[in-house]
Amino acid sequence: MIEILPDRCDFCGCCVGVCPEDAIELKEAEIFIIDPRCTNCAKCVWSCPIEVIKFNKEGVALK
Repeated sequence: MIEILPDRCDFCGCCVGVCPEDAIELKEAEIFIIDPRCTNCAKCVWSCPIEVIKFNKEGVALK
């Protein structure tokens, strides 16, 4: 499961650009994952320069 920590995100959009499934949306000052599209490839996790995107293999959201 991929999760974005929106309170720490600076909305740079790096994750949006690397997502092959177009599963991340950035609207004004809000960013979120479209769960049905996300394949958990974790490219967004690796691309985030400030590490606000987390991945948990057990499917439990990380806080």
